[in-house]
Amino acid sequence: MSEELNRDYRVSEEIGRGRFGVVYRCYSLETGDSFAVKSVDKRLIADDSVDRQCIYNEAKVMQFISPNPNVVQIYDVYEDDSHLHIVIELCNDSDLFHRIANRVLSEPEAAGMMAPLMAAIAHCHRRGVAHRDVKPENILFDEWGRLKLADFGSAEYFREGEMMTGVVGTPYYVAPELLAGREYSEKVDVWSAGVILYIMLAGIPPFYGDSTADIFEAVLRANLRFPPRIFHSVSPAAKDLLRRMLCKDVSRRFSAEQVLRRAIHLKDETATVGCFFAFSQCNPTVDKDKAVFSVQPIATAASRSPHHQSLLSIALAHAPSFHHPSLSSPSTSTHHRQHTSASLLPDLSSPSPPFPLLLLVNKI
Repeated sequence: MSEELNRDYRVSEEIGRGRFGVVYRCYSLETGDSFAVKSVDKRLIADDSVDRQCIYNEAKVMQFISPNPNVVQIYDVYEDDSHLHIVIELCNDSDLFHRIANRVLSEPEAAGMMAPLMAAIAHCHRRGVAHRDVKPENILFDEWGRLKLADFGSAEYFREGEMMTGVVGTPYYVAPELLAGREYSEKVDVWSAGVILYIMLAGIPPFYGDSTADIFEAVLRANLRFPPRIFHSVSPAAKDLLRRMLCKDVSRRFSAEQVLRRAIHLKDETATVGCFFAFSQCNPTVDKDKAVFSVQPIATAASRSPHHQSLLSIALAHAPSFHHPSLSSPSTSTHHRQHTSASLLPDLSSPSPPFPLLLLVNKI
């Protein structure tokens, strides 16, 4: 370890390992606070200019965009003859990939994830940085469960109206314009975030195939679908947001700021409705007539919201035995079922992804 690093930090146990180095837990000798230090073996990148540029670029970009509560913060950089040491914020909880690999998220949960993720991406774009590799493995959580966008090795600086080039990213999450070899903008990050949102709500990626080539072909076609057996309880507002994020026409695709505003709005609405029904369902002594009376104020308030259909569908999805007197249409009756992972499993009797849920939605 570098003498300068050891002068400021006590390096402890190994907590991770990658292609070019090892991540250790470390402690500040001045404050005792815990951090992570990524130690990169420079000999492993000496003969590859692209990898070398990515490693040094990551440290520079992180310094440029810090601080932000939803981006992994960088604190110190040390370099000696053999290693580059980057001291960063410690995120010792599971990443987003492991959080969603075995289950489908409810709409309130997904909205709760999207709001801080889009806040991080929008912050980067305001600073003139495109991440270019947004995926669940690069979305970490600290010990308090706060979401942090990480891994800026593929990031690129841009000026307003300036286009970028170069094929980077990961299958499933890469935008079609980037994959096609055309010039592209920072909105490639919005596309990747849209894929993540779709996966959180459906348990499968929107564009898939049996091989990398098949995946790329599906991404280039960008034929976005919402299978009823999977999206039956997802609100119209959430599906509309997905259409605007996964729009092949870049000029019509939402910016990160636009998605952020929608995500925050959706998060607030779903949280309000979810809290109400969590309270209602914790009171089993309330009979059905009283339940109908209790749901009326929130349904009435929802009707005044610009996204009232979203609110009402979420409300009914969370309370399948409740109904509101004004909702006479069969589509908004007690036939709504709660969003469960069991109901979202692929129908094996019809064409479906060649993998269970998210287990293979990883970097190829």
